[in-house]
Amino acid sequence: MARTRVRFAPSPTGPLHMGGVRTALYNYLFAKQRGGDFIIRIEDTDSHRFVPGAEEYIIEALRWCGIIPDEGVDMSTGKVVETPSEKHPHAPYRQSQRRAIYREYAERLVRDGWAYYAFDTPEELDARRKEAEASKQTFIYNHITRTELRNSLTLPPQETARLLEETTGWTVRFKMPQDRVVAMDDLIRGHIEVNTDTLDDKVLWKRADELPTYHLANIVDDHLMEITEVIRGEEWLPSLPLHYLLYEAFGWTGSMPRFAHLSLLLKPDGKGKLSKRDGDRLGFPVFPLKWVNADGEVSRGYREDGYFPEAFVNMLAFLGWNPGDDRELFSLPELVEAFSLERVIRSGARFNAEKAKWYNKEYLRMKPASELAGMLEPVLAGEGISLPRDYVEKAVETVRDRATFVQDLYTAAPYLYQAPSEYIQKDVDKFWKEENVEMAGDVAAFIGEGNVSSQAIEDYIRSREWPMGKVMNTIRLALAGSASGLGIAEILSVIGPAEAARRFTAAREALG
Repeated sequence: MARTRVRFAPSPTGPLHMGGVRTALYNYLFAKQRGGDFIIRIEDTDSHRFVPGAEEYIIEALRWCGIIPDEGVDMSTGKVVETPSEKHPHAPYRQSQRRAIYREYAERLVRDGWAYYAFDTPEELDARRKEAEASKQTFIYNHITRTELRNSLTLPPQETARLLEETTGWTVRFKMPQDRVVAMDDLIRGHIEVNTDTLDDKVLWKRADELPTYHLANIVDDHLMEITEVIRGEEWLPSLPLHYLLYEAFGWTGSMPRFAHLSLLLKPDGKGKLSKRDGDRLGFPVFPLKWVNADGEVSRGYREDGYFPEAFVNMLAFLGWNPGDDRELFSLPELVEAFSLERVIRSGARFNAEKAKWYNKEYLRMKPASELAGMLEPVLAGEGISLPRDYVEKAVETVRDRATFVQDLYTAAPYLYQAPSEYIQKDVDKFWKEENVEMAGDVAAFIGEGNVSSQAIEDYIRSREWPMGKVMNTIRLALAGSASGLGIAEILSVIGPAEAARRFTAAREALG
């Protein structure tokens, strides 16, 4: 059997949506499970929609996720490969640099009767559309209308030759066969049949910029790059009949790849595809990394929001796939081992922002305290705090169950890292009363003697028949600046009895 070769072929028209990352991930998992190759190919044939920086963003986003290509990108430089080599035999991998290839194949289709030259101007086609709309119909360039339009099928050969020579607005269109059923098989959706009378004559190549459209370029490149499976989004499913026919037209049906069309990622509420607007509206990112557009508008990214890449990847894998059992936490190698297209669902996968946070929380809980402490130190430095690593590790162990993101290890209990400089006024009004402070002072002295367990502190308070809640909340207010938060014994296990005594004294001086 042929070596498995799959490709992810994004267009550099903006930041990579998380749905695009999922497509790349599924391609990567499929290839790695079979010991095959995962290829990145940049489909930049739409010159009008090209966005500077988008290509670099795509590569960096995949690198952050650990989705590393075997071909297409030199990961030592992060650049798309332009020159063929032993490792990158099919370079260049940027379609704009392969433009000379496509015209040859477009002309071949014309010669073999599978395509024709079309000379209609945008104004002429727009007029036909408006005419159809006036009659409450839809204009389609197909086997009926092409007989009424300006193309090499209706014009004399001499006029066709003149227009090819003297004008630059013409295109090559596919000549869709009339009344033919195209039978196709999809690895996810099963058998599909479509009658060609429902399809239009798509543009394959444009003389104006001498670039192909997606339809021609992806077929030619997939063939030349020996792609064995095409795993892509369901938005390309309507184009599948055309792509089948193009393989037939070129005589490549024997090497045609198998196709799999992935379902959409759906918005958390309502109907429709997940979009940036949904993220802005509901407060979550839809891009893997932060993106700043030409107008300076900033779009949030999972990386900058504090998500671990492995949690993000794990979450994405389950948006449309499941392993067939109750497991939810998978490393990337474990996903490679477990993944199968047979368990990819046909229906859309609804995104759940809370589930994304759950994944991150679970990965945070699994990480060693030493690793988390290293990640937290820049956060502490930003607050002007410098502490010994072993102290930070102890604090991390104490507070990790309350954290979802690394920054939460500080914000969930900042009093573990520095003494409070302010006290919550409502708690002061409620608990910092003379009789409470006197009782709490005795308990603080007891703690200062090294009695830091919950049981010992509670037994001491009960033995004197003092009100447990008032005394404990007064002590916590002195230690943490608030009557709520971690248990006193948890705080003491980090700051120690000597620091506790200092904090109680400081509270008395500040609050009286």
